[in-house]
Amino acid sequence: RFLALAWESGAQPVVVLTKADLVTDPVTLAHLVEDVENTAPGVPVLGVSAHFGDGLDVLRALVGGGTSVLLGQSGAGKSTLANALVGEDVMDVRAARDVDGKGRHTTTTRNLLALPGGGVLIDTPGLRGVGLYDAEGGVGQVFAEIGELAERCRFHDCAHESEPGCAVRSAVDGGELPVRRLESYRKLVRENQWIVAKTDARLRAEIRRDWKRKGAEGRAAMQAKRGRWT
Repeated sequence: RFLALAWESGAQPVVVLTKADLVTDPVTLAHLVEDVENTAPGVPVLGVSAHFGDGLDVLRALVGGGTSVLLGQSGAGKSTLANALVGEDVMDVRAARDVDGKGRHTTTTRNLLALPGGGVLIDTPGLRGVGLYDAEGGVGQVFAEIGELAERCRFHDCAHESEPGCAVRSAVDGGELPVRRLESYRKLVRENQWIVAKTDARLRAEIRRDWKRKGAEGRAAMQAKRGRWT
């Protein structure tokens, strides 16, 4: 959702895996970075330790030329990262709770910070969750590989479920596309359609017709099975 909204807004997203020093094995850390890269095509993914300074030089180069904003859950280390980039303790920070490892919502306001090497950084309060809003283009960019595969489907309106000649399902069956990527794509597409449909009567009617069609197809299939059983 974060990536889809960032692309939709016109921003260049960057994924920062904070507290990288908690992963002491460099091979394991490299695998974690690679795993995120596979789910965020076209997005820089950095493992950063604000405590030891690992990865900060690369991040400084990325954020030093304009306006950047830190987004993430409370306790992710945004304010600690902001202090490291600024070079002094300009933001209050507190350790995550011992009982569940979650943040304490120390940052309660949005703060605009000037960076020594140029550019400005906005630190924000921790987000408990984020929802989509009319982000079809952003979702498509996050799942660009699914869009490319869909161009090879037999039907232009293929839902990538049970249709014959579906290139997306073939890629999943062949191990080319992880099934979790397809499941995430379907989930965000449904979520975005539902949100848009709240204000678009035509789309809302189309979604209802599609639900009715699929319901009728499901009932017909069940009746056919019962006929074979009897």
